[in-house]
Amino acid sequence: MEQKFEPIKDCAHKILAISDTMDILNGKWKMSIVACLCYKPMRYSELLNEVKGISGKVLSRELKDLEINELIERRVLSTAPVAVEYRITEYGNSLKDLTNTIADWGFIHRKRIISRMKKD
Repeated sequence: MEQKFEPIKDCAHKILAISDTMDILNGKWKMSIVACLCYKPMRYSELLNEVKGISGKVLSRELKDLEINELIERRVLSTAPVAVEYRITEYGNSLKDLTNTIADWGFIHRKRIISRMKKD
């Protein structure tokens, strides 16, 4: 399912597209959840442990939002007891490069700030 995107021709269209993206991925946790699920399917408790600082209530809400936007899917496993697993969808996987780019920038920025603080 390859998406074809038209080049954004002016600033207003680019801002609108960024606004749409931010509306879907807003908040402190959604990008972290997507980044985790890009690497492997995870159960709720695994996500709760992996995404440091998120509460169970917030994780549930964020997972529902991501599922509504077709970025992740929820699968009920036929185990005893019944377990639920979350996985990235093919569409959601299109965000993997974005999460990698944001992470790379974050590493560089952190090094830059720490380096500057050491000089002061």
